[in-house]
Amino acid sequence: MKKLVNDPNQVVTEMIEGMLAAHPNHLKLVPGTSVLARKDAPVQGKVGLVSGGGSGHEPSHAGYVGKGMLDAAVCGEVFTSPTPDQVYEAIKAVDSGAGVLLIIKNYTGDVMNFEMAAEMAEAEGIRVAKVVVNDDVAVENSTYTTGRRGIAGTVFVHKIAGAMAETGASLEEVEAVANKVIANVRSMGMALTPCTVPAAGKPGFELGENEMEIGMGIHGEPGIEKADIRPADSIAETLTNKVLEDMNLSSGDKVAVLVNGLGGTPIMELYIVNRKVSQILQEKGIQVHETFVGNYMTSLEMAGCSVTLLKLDDQLQELLDANSDTLAFKK
Repeated sequence: MKKLVNDPNQVVTEMIEGMLAAHPNHLKLVPGTSVLARKDAPVQGKVGLVSGGGSGHEPSHAGYVGKGMLDAAVCGEVFTSPTPDQVYEAIKAVDSGAGVLLIIKNYTGDVMNFEMAAEMAEAEGIRVAKVVVNDDVAVENSTYTTGRRGIAGTVFVHKIAGAMAETGASLEEVEAVANKVIANVRSMGMALTPCTVPAAGKPGFELGENEMEIGMGIHGEPGIEKADIRPADSIAETLTNKVLEDMNLSSGDKVAVLVNGLGGTPIMELYIVNRKVSQILQEKGIQVHETFVGNYMTSLEMAGCSVTLLKLDDQLQELLDANSDTLAFKK
């Protein structure tokens, strides 16, 4: 295992210490926790936004803590849901009396632990609302999308719900716009290589030298097929068309695009993928309002990418365009 770590069991603690050392004007640590909050939290009169999950997806989620996005991120161990106690401390740290929205990716551990934390907070009189992001179209269990994973589309939920909260909107209004994003965002990813959890010391799965997996999850969960590596255009077509099949888009509709790297893919290659995504959308008459290319929700050093489309209306576009000041998303 070749990694820039000291003790494999201390990577999250040492990462947090490094982030605080680099960004003391943006972030603060909630004492006795692995929760990173915005420096001015709680912000009086504003709905607090809390997200998080297992570490290893940086810059998600702490990279999105700051004005216009999250008020706190809970950093679990690598690929492991944070405990209810940690989430509970995050809720308390950001509550100013206007309530707190939890943005949860659809993984069993995350949903269970965030819900338990919400119950703990509500028992103390804190109003809590919850939304669950399930944008991954690769894995479906039912017509009602139960079982779909939450992946890079979560970043758009952070951005738009965060912008709504900054306007002074109520908890119900922030929850509603978060659910509106969830209803209109779809993603799909693929992997070229596995990744290694530091504490495990070996790759979590295997892919042959000329093999890729389509539909791979951000923790290395199986996708829909293993196949020989194909040119970037072919991969982009597969991901984009699968996303489009699941969306109600027509010629003239407007979208935001996110071509997300999983940690080990050069930015050059992500732009090559985006070239084809852009061509496909143009051919279908779909307008691209804005494109984001880079590492937004990674999977340690996994090579691969995901494509996310968000259908925009006037409200979502205005909130997407609103100012934000976080480590990984500035507008």
